[in-house]
Amino acid sequence: MTTGHTEMGIKVVGVNHRTAPLDVRERFAHGAHEVPGALARVMAAGASGGVLLSTCNRTEFYLVSGDEPALEAVWSLLGERLPSGAPPVGGAREYGYIARDRDAVRHLYRVSSGLDSMILGESQIQGQVREAWEASRAQAGPVLHRLFQTALHVGSRVRTETGLGMGTASAASAGVAVAGKIFGDLAGRSALILGAGDMAELAATCLTDQGVQITLVANRTQERARAIAERLGGKAVSLEEAWPHFATTDIALCSTAAPHAVVTWERVGTIIGARRGKPLCILDLAVPRDVDPAIAQLENVFLYDVDDLQTVAAQATTRRRDEIPAAERIVEEETDLFWAWYGGLGVVPTIKELRARMDHVRAAELERALRELDHLSPEDRAQLEQFSQVLLNKFLHQPTIALKKAAEEGHGYGLLEAVRRLFGMEPPA
Repeated sequence: MTTGHTEMGIKVVGVNHRTAPLDVRERFAHGAHEVPGALARVMAAGASGGVLLSTCNRTEFYLVSGDEPALEAVWSLLGERLPSGAPPVGGAREYGYIARDRDAVRHLYRVSSGLDSMILGESQIQGQVREAWEASRAQAGPVLHRLFQTALHVGSRVRTETGLGMGTASAASAGVAVAGKIFGDLAGRSALILGAGDMAELAATCLTDQGVQITLVANRTQERARAIAERLGGKAVSLEEAWPHFATTDIALCSTAAPHAVVTWERVGTIIGARRGKPLCILDLAVPRDVDPAIAQLENVFLYDVDDLQTVAAQATTRRRDEIPAAERIVEEETDLFWAWYGGLGVVPTIKELRARMDHVRAAELERALRELDHLSPEDRAQLEQFSQVLLNKFLHQPTIALKKAAEEGHGYGLLEAVRRLFGMEPPA
């Protein structure tokens, strides 16, 4: 573990559902198309590798970097997304956190396992971790490639070896639960789906499992909408064609990737008003939110956003809490394994370079001494050569043992930094 936090190391910088409210998180959320540019900006400030994980619950930059100015670049980038009116005194960092080195590794493993989710043990996060890794692949670098690869393995272990994911406790299943409370029996009810991503498909499938008829799937690109509509027995339309159907549907499930609200008062206020009080359940699973909160003021409109649904879902996680200790043990075990690998990354090259440097000094000094001792016989010269090599080996024996042992115990990184500084060696590539 590093101590001064100035040298290159693994860092995670970000915000999540514990540190920032939904209206802030949705400002910080990055679409897949924004990831390369955001990472390029942070890496230009000194990071050698980066992965950006952005979900409805978190926006986190995983970096291989020194502390400054790469971390400052993250806060600056996020701060630009805050409203210009009255931002908090400390800017984006007021909502955020930093974890370093071993703590950063543990953090990602807990995220991938569902231990750090708003809904304990939710399974969708593992796919989101995989997508973040894929979207950042060109900029991740070898250390973060290894970190994210192992994080997916840890998540799989936790789900296979513990009951942390038992039962249904996702935002999607929570949406079905609240719709059930509004309408009673859901069989025969109709639903309109806005969006055609994985979350929309998952939630729509949860509804059809309860007998809801998916009538329409609306999306910006109709090809994707058509594929889901065919699978769920509905019809694919464009978003503009969907608005009139707010007059007749029972449930509107919204999960587009739009950067701002698409279900606005201007588009559907009058249409919903024509329902004459007939109940409408709107499930807004998008971040940023798809639905203008003002829509909830209309008579008998029941609007639930991500935080509402995750609060409902969290109530279903009581049984999972007993599985936390077993899941945490797996996380600690895998953190130890990764840190041992990371600590040993530069051990062999460093030992080789140290020996080569010291041998160069030994040979140069021996040659200088022998020029002054030209009366020695070839046998004496050979003996002096051997003596210098034995002496060098003895000097390097303990540092070599210490470096290898530290690497095996997962402490090699800090010791390597010290050795390289003491002997004026450049950081390894």
